[in-house]
Amino acid sequence: MPSVKTLLTLCRVSNLPTVWMNVLTTAVIVSAMVGGTYTIGLILLALSFFYAGGMALNDYCDRDWDTQHQPYRPIPSGRVTSRQVFSIVIGLFAAGFVCLFFAPDHRAPLAGLALLVVIFLYDWLHKKHWSTVFLMALTRLGVYAVTAVALIGEVPALVWLAGGIQTLYTLSVTVVARWENSRGKSFGFPVIPWMIAGMGIVDGLFLAVLLDPIWLLVGVAATLLTRLSQRYVRGD
Repeated sequence: MPSVKTLLTLCRVSNLPTVWMNVLTTAVIVSAMVGGTYTIGLILLALSFFYAGGMALNDYCDRDWDTQHQPYRPIPSGRVTSRQVFSIVIGLFAAGFVCLFFAPDHRAPLAGLALLVVIFLYDWLHKKHWSTVFLMALTRLGVYAVTAVALIGEVPALVWLAGGIQTLYTLSVTVVARWENSRGKSFGFPVIPWMIAGMGIVDGLFLAVLLDPIWLLVGVAATLLTRLSQRYVRGD
């Protein structure tokens, strides 16, 4: 059985605060634009499971490449077997769907399935063609869309806008990460971890402009929590 640290690393759990901020941003926008208050605990869990499952699936699909280029990863380093990772992926995705079945709107599982398809396509194809960076960006947009559908059965225009801005930012993170890999050496500074953590500030800034400046502080808190977590569990 792999250690807890191995499982946390495999699933990149240090980046989960960025997902939580995406979900919170969507819920706040929906509440402000549509009205009502919403309980988002199950949606937070569902998308956390999807994110963790997607990261584990990424390592599973990349296990041969990682053996040559990133041997410190959990699978090539021998800390977990590929069969165990496959079982973990199935379990995490299944847990996410269970949570979505109890979401406020019955269309939540269908939205989750669409997101799962994009996650699978990215993980399967991303080492084969550069254009899959767009799929990576779409997985982040999917967090906003799934949250909105799970809450009210539709995606308001402002949610699309917030998700679209984060999608462009995610695209920039992916492009920079690929550039760093193509250079064959790191930047000498944790650029990618900081860029990933910065997703919280992107959401916070959007809510600050749209609703209340206090949300920028929430975004900064999410960013700092992500960076603090990345000190113990790699997020890239």
